[in-house]
Amino acid sequence: MRAMKAVFFMHKDRPVARTLFGAVPGIRLGLRAFLILMLGAGVLSAMALAAAAPKAKTAENKSAVSGDFVGAETCATCHEEVGKKFAENPHSKMVQMHGGNGVTCENCHGAGKAHVDGGGDTSKIFNPAKHSAKEVDAKCLSCHGGAHPNFANSPHGESGLSCISCHSVHKSKDTEKLLKAPQPALCFQCHSEQKAQFNMPFHHKINEGLMKCTDCHDSHGTFGKKMLRSTAEQNQICSKCHSETAGPFVFEHTPVKTEGCISCHSPHGSPNARLLNVSNVNTLCLQCHSDFNNANKAGVRGGVSPTGPVHNQSAQYVACTICHTQIHGSNTSNVFFK
Repeated sequence: MRAMKAVFFMHKDRPVARTLFGAVPGIRLGLRAFLILMLGAGVLSAMALAAAAPKAKTAENKSAVSGDFVGAETCATCHEEVGKKFAENPHSKMVQMHGGNGVTCENCHGAGKAHVDGGGDTSKIFNPAKHSAKEVDAKCLSCHGGAHPNFANSPHGESGLSCISCHSVHKSKDTEKLLKAPQPALCFQCHSEQKAQFNMPFHHKINEGLMKCTDCHDSHGTFGKKMLRSTAEQNQICSKCHSETAGPFVFEHTPVKTEGCISCHSPHGSPNARLLNVSNVNTLCLQCHSDFNNANKAGVRGGVSPTGPVHNQSAQYVACTICHTQIHGSNTSNVFFK
């Protein structure tokens, strides 16, 4: 019993006895062991209940599927034309859902038992054409939300457009993306200003079919402006085709990095060569490199370095880019000579 001998410690009020086992005064070892045993039993019971719950839920869901879903074959008895064309539809892959029971139509339209039992009552089935944009989007994004996480905050989403504004599952003109019309005709239905720009003398080859609007824009929304496809270096949207402007360069032209390509170019179309914002190259350059156009609030002149040309800029003289040929950036000259 020597091991059980108490060791006394001095306390401000009175001595407190502690055993060598560290037991708290007033609680015996047997009671402590009993409490630990009860705690362990509670944890094991909770784990058993948690493991049993998913099984019960799964069984409940399986029962609901088998009881409420009627299968695509039943749908085809009334919707024969739709059923025949559906084999070529990308959504036909959903036949593997719900254990391969073939409830393809009901993945989008909801369980069909009540609809069938009601003699085709349209109020008992989900018809996207009769629901709000928010409800339609919720249905589509339940599967496609991972690919389009920011659609609700995109200009299209905030304008009240829904998925079926551009896509048609059963009557699409495009079997891959299920678009109602091919690009760019689909986009031009709303974006008439851009349609006019692509008809200008100098434009990206959208109308010729060499490019698509979605090469640069993501119609489902991005975390950048104008729904531009996001890249680590945003100018890559342009430089993926115009690789000679990409760099990196030893001497970089500041606007390329700070304002981007559109500081000098109109991306859709322009009446000026090289899609420039203005007709005269020298005028474009002097917007920054002019001692007069860059006076500060105190009236002190001092443009972007270099502040301006050292020779006459009259119309009879050549454009700035005749000498400053490497205007996007240079590895040899800080004034972008070749």
